[in-house]
Amino acid sequence: MDIEAVRSFVRAAELGQLQHAADELGVTQQAVSKRITNLERKLDVKLFTRTARGVELTLDGQAFLPHARNIVTGVDRAITAIRPGSRALRIDVLGLRSAQAVVLHDYWRSHPGTDLDVVTLKADDPRAAVAAVQAGDVDASFRTITDPAALPRDVRMIPAFDSPLELLVGPRHPLASARTLTPSRLRRHRIWVPGIAPRSEWAEFYDQLTTAFDLRVDAAGPNFGNEVLQDVLADSADVATLVGARDRYIWPTSHDLRRIPIVNPMLAYPLSLIVPKTNPHPGLRAIINHLGSLPPLPGDAWLPSWATKRKP
Repeated sequence: MDIEAVRSFVRAAELGQLQHAADELGVTQQAVSKRITNLERKLDVKLFTRTARGVELTLDGQAFLPHARNIVTGVDRAITAIRPGSRALRIDVLGLRSAQAVVLHDYWRSHPGTDLDVVTLKADDPRAAVAAVQAGDVDASFRTITDPAALPRDVRMIPAFDSPLELLVGPRHPLASARTLTPSRLRRHRIWVPGIAPRSEWAEFYDQLTTAFDLRVDAAGPNFGNEVLQDVLADSADVATLVGARDRYIWPTSHDLRRIPIVNPMLAYPLSLIVPKTNPHPGLRAIINHLGSLPPLPGDAWLPSWATKRKP
């Protein structure tokens, strides 16, 4: 069904004259008349009776009008829902408990009028997130292409913030009583990070991390989620994992897990924001400015090689 024909019918019915409907819709009276005639032919009924004063609804027209209004309203809402600038700012994060989501929530709390839609793309390959930005499925994505030369020309990647890492252990672990840890103290301890996806940005991060500090990162086994990982840590005397300092984790108090900052140097995961180069969502600029206002890492922090080549 031609939505513009339905829209023309609704406005003509409400205004009582084809010319008034045409003026409001920005078309000629002949165009409105033709649209309505085609709609009547499609429905096989007469919707209007033409009079000297304009048009009057027939009984069929009266029955059709409320449904036609719903059609026009539904289409308008659907268009608004996907049009940048009129719909919510849609940003992809790795998880709703991730540091990215926490930072966005902090921003939203200080700017409660912001129309923000936080989503999680089910994709480990950052190129899938880039494709989603290109297609307009999301307005921005907290992902990183570790080789900036591989970025498509119609998107850009900007530094977002760097997330310090902490060691998460159970109460029986030999490092559980430490208040801080240096990377050298992590050597020979099993750091379990299950489900590291090949070709993902974090796979390259852990490759560089283990090489730089001679660490033992074990990616064996499927990732059954944070709850299962926390259960293992609570019962283990030799398993630890790495988490972001801003990441949110919730566990039963009986687990007695410990989050221990890593220092001298601080280990950090660099987070980037992929955005379109042209016609970005109007709400993006404020988010980017907020990210730029976050406190920087100390000078001795360790970052992977691609982070040192990023340009703000």
